[in-house]
Amino acid sequence: MAKIPEAEARTFRNIFVCRKCKHKMRASSLKVAQGKVKCRNCNSSVLRPLRKKG
Repeated sequence: MAKIPEAEARTFRNIFVCRKCKHKMRASSLKVAQGKVKCRNCNSSVLRPLRKKG
């Protein structure tokens, strides 16, 4: 099946997951790298990008 770039961007771009509570949030990758973004659920600043399966 062909992958649609617009759908890929909507699904994976700027979405990060908290490493402690596994809460998903959308944020700028630049702000995440600088440590300015915190998890709304547990207040942790340790985030990772959303994993692409398949």
